[in-house]
Order: sequence, then C-alpha cells, then structure tokens
Amino acid sequence: MTEQVQRSGHLGGLASSELQRNRVLRNTYWLLALSMLPTVLGAWIGVQTGITASLTGGLGLIVFLGGAFGFMFAIEKTKNSAAGVPVLLAFTFFMGLMLSRLLAAVMGFSNGSSLVMTAFGGTAVVFFVMANLSTVIKRDLSGMGKWLFVGALAIMIGAIINVFVGSTAGMAAIATMAIIVFSLFILHDLKRIVDGGETNYITATLGLYLSVFNVFQSLLALLGLFGGERD
Repeated sequence: MTEQVQRSGHLGGLASSELQRNRVLRNTYWLLALSMLPTVLGAWIGVQTGITASLTGGLGLIVFLGGAFGFMFAIEKTKNSAAGVPVLLAFTFFMGLMLSRLLAAVMGFSNGSSLVMTAFGGTAVVFFVMANLSTVIKRDLSGMGKWLFVGALAIMIGAIINVFVGSTAGMAAIATMAIIVFSLFILHDLKRIVDGGETNYITATLGLYLSVFNVFQSLLALLGLFGGERD
C-alpha cells in the first residue's frame, strides 16, 4: 500500500511539473507575441517622426545601453508583480524606437519593404526551427549558456568598437555572428523552459525577445548592406 501511495505521489508530481512547464511555455509564447505590438508601434513612430535620427555615434550608444539596461533591471525587479508585464511592454516599445533608425535606412532603398519582409520571414523561420528543436533534443543544453554569454559579450564589445570605427566589413561580421549566437540562444532558452529550468514567463519572454530582436536586426542589417538597391 505504501509503495502504491509513493508511486501515485510521484506520478502526481510529474503531472504537476508537466502542467507548470506547459503553462510557462504557453504564457511565454503569448507574451512574446504581444510584445511585438509595442515594438512595431515604437518602430513606426520612430520612422514617421525621425525622433531617433540624431542618435548617432556615442550619443546613440549611450541612450541605447542606458535605456536597455535600465529597463532590464526594472523588469528583473518587477517580474513577480503585476507591474512586470507593463514594464516589459514599455521596454519593447523602447526597442522599437531604437530599431527605427535601421528601418528608416533600409526603407530608403527602392526594395526596402521587401528587405524588411525578408528579414521578418527569416527570423520567423529561425524561431520555428529552434522551437521545434527544443522539443526534439533530449540532451541537457544548459552548458551552452556560458559560451553563448561569452559570444554575446564579444558581439556587444565588437558593436561598440564599430560604432566609432564605422567598418562595413566589421558590421557584416558582427551581424553574422549575432545571427548564429542569438539563434542558439533561442534554442537554449526554449529548452530551459521545456526542461523546467525556467519558471518565470516574464524572464523567459525577455530572453527570447532579445534573441528574436537581435536576429531580426542582424538579418536586416546584412540585407541592407548587400541587397539594398538605389533608384
């Protein structure tokens, strides 16, 4: 009888754990989809008003890094409260504004709209592939995290240097590396949710959003560099 009770309790625990993982994954997907709305709104406002056009060089870097890290700190502090979701959505609006300079530059090409849609489609394909891999791969991928963090740090340092150097080849190399690193970050973060390693959907959404944002931005930069056509 005791053995049956223990087995029943074990099965109940497994079922509860599975339900929690599914709930976190579902909420993360919903919030990630919702976060795209403020991003699009921020990007549209930025392109239409040109409000970020003057944020070039060091000034743009200071505003971007200060705003991004400030928002991420606030999200971490509010992730377990009712303010967590609004703060996250405000952050995605800010990121949309920051993206508007690149969007405006790409839209200046005669095939700009098609480049934006290609970057969007490419990002969707990357996410779809990584989401499916996260459910198929059985091995623990948590060890990838530290290497991906080092890669992301290298990308950030390279991007900061290139702001002042202005190298087209450097930009292309950084964008290519970013696509690889942040695509793997999507796989890593989704696998953590699937394995039960991430239980807060706001934190999970923030990580995935940053990866998706960086993949899209890097694809758009590459397409603008090598596929932009002037009238």
